[in-house]
This record gives sequence, structure tokens and C-alpha cells, in this order.
Amino acid sequence: MKNIEELIRTGKATIIDVRTPAEFMGGHVAGSINIPLDEIPEKLDELKKMKNIILCCASGNRSGRASMFLQQNKIDCTDGGSWMDVNCYC
Repeated sequence: MKNIEELIRTGKATIIDVRTPAEFMGGHVAGSINIPLDEIPEKLDELKKMKNIILCCASGNRSGRASMFLQQNKIDCTDGGSWMDVNCYC
């Protein structure tokens, strides 16, 4: 996948925040999509249609798990770590 910063700055990234809806409502990257980690398996068909997926969460733990799961299911994605780090690229 291309450079995360470049994808975000050019608006070509699909940023998926895997935190809970309550955490997401407390602050998130503008334009990001909230799909909680436990809902990722049931969203595989939807995720397969997305391009340049960058996953984020609070600390990078859940986004790392989501990234591994998606890659095991042949979905190209990148673990962006903390949503606050990803937000720095916007």
C-alpha cells in the first residue's frame, strides 16, 4: 500500500475506526467510518469493495487485530495505529 500520509492528504484513504461507537463519538478522524472491531467479520463483503483501507483505534491494539484479520481474508489494508496519530496527517 502507498504511504499512509500521502493517501490521507490526497483524500484517497478509507479510514476505518474500529473503536466502540461511544469512543468514536468522543472524537475521531474527520471522514472516518466507525466499524467496531467485533463487527469487522460481518462486514467483510463491504470491506472488500473499499480501497486504501487504513485502520485506527485508541492505541493501535484493536486496529492491529483488525488489520491481521482483514489481511488473512485477502483484504489489503494498513494498521494506522492510534486515531490521534492518523489525525495528524489530515
